[in-house]
Amino acid sequence: MKIPVKTALGSYDIIIERGTLNEVKSILNLNRKVLIVTDDGVPDKYFKAVADAAYESLIIVIPQGEKSKNIDNYKRIIDALLGADFTRSDCVVAVGGGVVGDMAGFAAATYMRGIDFYNIPTTVLSQVDSSVGGKTAIDFGGYKNVVGAFYPPKAVIIDPETLYTLDERQFSNGLSEALKMAATSDVELFNLFEKGVSRENIDEVIIRSIKIKSAVVENDERENGLRRVLNFGHTIGHAIESSDSGLLHGECVGIGMLYMCSPDVQKRIEKILNNLGLPTKTDVKFDSIRDAVIHDKKAAGDMIITVFVSEVGSFEFKSEKTDDFLSQIEGKWQK
Repeated sequence: MKIPVKTALGSYDIIIERGTLNEVKSILNLNRKVLIVTDDGVPDKYFKAVADAAYESLIIVIPQGEKSKNIDNYKRIIDALLGADFTRSDCVVAVGGGVVGDMAGFAAATYMRGIDFYNIPTTVLSQVDSSVGGKTAIDFGGYKNVVGAFYPPKAVIIDPETLYTLDERQFSNGLSEALKMAATSDVELFNLFEKGVSRENIDEVIIRSIKIKSAVVENDERENGLRRVLNFGHTIGHAIESSDSGLLHGECVGIGMLYMCSPDVQKRIEKILNNLGLPTKTDVKFDSIRDAVIHDKKAAGDMIITVFVSEVGSFEFKSEKTDDFLSQIEGKWQK
């Protein structure tokens, strides 16, 4: 299946098909210098499929995990591009999860004011969410994604077969982002979660999630309005993630959703999280949550905009004083 995404910054196709990773030579323009960015958790065969299809390739492997999305690894990518004399006619390809895609995309966006970027996500999290929408970034000063750019890829290739090499924790971790979109925008997808999601029926989850996100991005590329719906669960989720919780991104978002919905929706989400083996609580103290929320880029001055779900398939934006929001969350914290 091909899902087109059309935005002011650039249009591109998202190609979703089992086995498509083996067809990259006929899909992408790799007849040039290609810098492949991946991580040490990605099976060699995935990035080698891209390298074998390229005219000339250079591979950078970074350590797996959010801590690698830093300015040192960003500099390493830029140094590699400069050292190999990459020009504006060459390209960067990300093969891996959201960390790899965010950082490789940001390097492509900033090298020589922008060179071509392709994204080949190989995790659930990146396939259903982070590979779509053109957000690129690195973490800085202990805060997520505070240095970045909106920079759409030239194409995204999603091969669900790559998910068979993920362990159970990583598989469930990524599903949290799809559950987020189901809760706000897709009753049928939410019902599928309640019935049970596996690697065998993951294709429908990926397709429905991407259709939701691409529609949102086309209407609000720079997150001035509607795109904020994609932040459901993220205000608290990012705060947990920034507090050395030991939890993965999707695990943090899952917990964050529980604080931003009605009691009925909360019960249904909590049951799904339990069935997926995802946590519903954290050891992080509320003082850490408070500090992180205050520094979050979603807070403008003393106001904060959050996403609240009263009923599955719908949502509302709430704008309130940050102190009032934090007081409400503190009253519910870990209860």
